[in-house]
Parts: sequence; C-alpha cells; structure tokens
Amino acid sequence: MTDTPLLPFPSNFLWGTASSAYQIEGSPTADGKGPSIWDTFSHTPGKIERQETGDRAAEHYLRYQDDIRLMKEMGLNAYRFSIAWSRIFPQGNGSLNPAGLDFYDRLIDELLANGLAPVLTLFHWDLPQALQDQGGWPNRQTTDAFADYAAVIARRLGDRVAYWITHNEPWVAAMAGHFTGEHAPGIQDPFAALQSVHHLLLSHGKALQALRSELPAGKPIGITLNLSPVHPASNTPEDQAAAHLFDAVLNRSFLDPLLYGCYPQELLEALGSFFPPIEPDDLRLISAPLDFLGVNYYTRAVIHHDPQTPLIQASQVQPIGNEYSQMWEIYPAGLFELLLRLQRDYPPLPLFITENGVPVPDGVDADGRVRDERRIRYLHQHLVQLQRAIQQGVPVIGYLVWSLLDNFEWAYGYRMRFGLCYVDFETQQRILKDSGRWFAEIVRHNGVPPLPGAQGT
Repeated sequence: MTDTPLLPFPSNFLWGTASSAYQIEGSPTADGKGPSIWDTFSHTPGKIERQETGDRAAEHYLRYQDDIRLMKEMGLNAYRFSIAWSRIFPQGNGSLNPAGLDFYDRLIDELLANGLAPVLTLFHWDLPQALQDQGGWPNRQTTDAFADYAAVIARRLGDRVAYWITHNEPWVAAMAGHFTGEHAPGIQDPFAALQSVHHLLLSHGKALQALRSELPAGKPIGITLNLSPVHPASNTPEDQAAAHLFDAVLNRSFLDPLLYGCYPQELLEALGSFFPPIEPDDLRLISAPLDFLGVNYYTRAVIHHDPQTPLIQASQVQPIGNEYSQMWEIYPAGLFELLLRLQRDYPPLPLFITENGVPVPDGVDADGRVRDERRIRYLHQHLVQLQRAIQQGVPVIGYLVWSLLDNFEWAYGYRMRFGLCYVDFETQQRILKDSGRWFAEIVRHNGVPPLPGAQGT
C-alpha cells in the first residue's frame, strides 16, 4: 500500500469499529442483569434462525480486555459500544445495579488505557423487559425512564466518554419491532409503530436535556440514524410518488423532527391517524441542537408503486445485474449521495459514520487465514466514496466499521458474519480476517488507495 498514491483523510479522523451489547456481550444474567426484550424474543420459538440466542454471543462481557487489545494492535483510535440498560436498571428504572455500572466503568478505563476513544450508545434496541411489560415504547412514560437512565450513566461515566449517542437506528426499533414484528418485541401494529417513532424521538430529546445537565461542558452528543438514498424503480409518476413517500417514512421521519422540529407533511397525510398525541413541547425537545449526527449506511432503497402494500403502497425491489451481499444490494455511490444530501438539505452538522459493513460468507481456510476479499472490496469502495464527500466539503469526523467481531445478527442468529475478526462461537477463538489486516493498514496510513481506473474521484 505504501507504493500506491493514497486519498488522504483529515489528520484528526476517528477510525474504529462498532458493536452493540446484546450482539456481543453474552452473560445475560451475570452480576444482577435483568432480562431485556431481546432475551425474551430470542427464546421465543420461531423468532430466530436455528433457535439461536445471544446467551453466549461473543462473550465480550468476559473477554473485553482481549478484544480491546486486538483493537489496539490494529491501530484503531475509537470504539463504539452500547450499554445494556437492564444491566444498570434490571427493572428499567427504580433500583440501580452497581455491578452493571462497574462493568462499563472497567470497559471505558481499558479503552482509554489502550488509546481508544469511547463512543457510547445508550440504547441499541434491548429495552428492559420490565418496561416492555408496562407498555414499552408505545407508552409515553418510557421516555422518562430513558432520561433517568441517561442521567445515571452520565454521572458515572461522563468524565471519560468521548462521544455520546442516545439511540441507535430508532427507525428499526420502531418499525421492525412494532410494525413488521421481525425484531423484539415482535409486535405487528401500525399504531404501536408510530407511537414508538414519536416516543423514541421524545426520549432522545429528554435524554439530551439530561445529558447536557450532567456532562462536563463541551461533551459532544448525537443520535445515530439508519439512512439510505431512495430511488424510484422507474420514471413513472407512480414510482416517483411512491419513492418520495418512502423517503419520508425511512429518512425524513427522523431527520425532519430532529433537525427542523416538524414531521414531514407527506408522512402526516399518509399515516397521521396512527400517531399518538403530540404535546406542545414535544417537538421543541426533539429538535434541541445536536453536536453531531451518526450515520449508519449499508445500501440504498429502490422503490416501486405497490397497491398491495399496506398504508404507503410502496415496496422495495432488487435491481437486476448489481452485486449483492447476503442481505442487500451493494451500492457504494449511495454513501456519497447520502452525505451530500445531508449537507445540502439540512442545517450544518458534523457527521459521523457510526456503522458501515457487509455480511458475506467467510470461513477459516486450511492455513488458518480468513480470506474475505469481498468485504475488503466493499469497505474500499465505500471509503473512496467517503473521502470523495469529504473533499466536497462534507464535515465527516470519523468512520466505524460494523463490526469488530462476528456476532449475533438479530433474527438471523449467527449465520450473518460482519466482523473484521472471525469468531468461532464454539471455542470463542478470535482470528483476524484479511479485511482486519487491510483496515489496519488504512488506519496506519490515514488514507485509502483510489479505485482502479477511477481518475479524479
């Protein structure tokens, strides 16, 4: 790589990996942890492929020091993790569990000792089951429990955490959890889904307020959204209208209230009857200024008009002839398009790529190596597009690969492997993949080689 001209990144750029508590920690009852909705859901027959659960996952709760040492050896300078809410409050609120806080205290100290900036996510989908039993996110009172939880975490860990994220992909928590039912808690109800959208946003606003009051001045606070360019499947007016509405549902349902203090008019016209009451102060809380916006990008959405689809009459199609991962179309140019759109359509805000990665089949070869060339190609193509956006003036502060480790990939169980590091889930052996070694070189040089034949990008 040293003989190849590199496309440079800013000198203070953050390079790292991302994870979430339920997907890697295991130890579901250790040290007083209470059950989350994912503990319940994964143990419900028929919900997860091969009846797998996160009970062991990658045993990060027991092996976090080894995993941090691996990140240090790769030269990374940031690590994004989430806190398991029910480790801190086994019942969601009320009685605090000191041993749960102690774990994250040790984790953060270990990160700092190894030169890694802690990027903390308060909520990555694992709502305490006790709060779900009281109504979960459709219940407005959950927003207050979340703010109280945020304040406790800030008081204990606020002096050492570099970046704070309230929610990860609240769209997925609302829609996959409460509309399609593919994720915990497994509800299929448009009323519950839209109530969850609003209450997740409101809980963000309340938590932001709590964090501001508890954290040292200047600590950056944001939220992470799953965002995708939305393209019509054809130039017909029907497909274009369907794509416009789908964009309101997927992207603007969170971007607009957070950054403009209003829901998209098209969304309210199509789905407003399913929304809960919006109280006078709600949108002011939701749209309180952010310090950065976390962006999770994996693919685009291609949409056609579909009268059979409930409510929005729009569904996704898979274009023929393009490359696909195990889960979706590989579309690197969408990252550039998305970042420029955020810069063009919304108020100026630092952007942080908090997840980008790909599931492709890989395994250990006879010589002990994991040759995941497709993952290297995916990351390379996306980093070129990211660097291109930075050159166009988009203020991106960092890039985190999903993920460091192969992990429990929600309803897919352990079949989908995203890691830069291979995990043998029987022995818990870690093997750095070729993509991990490649990414370590990118980090070391703070630059990425241009795509072959790509002049001027």
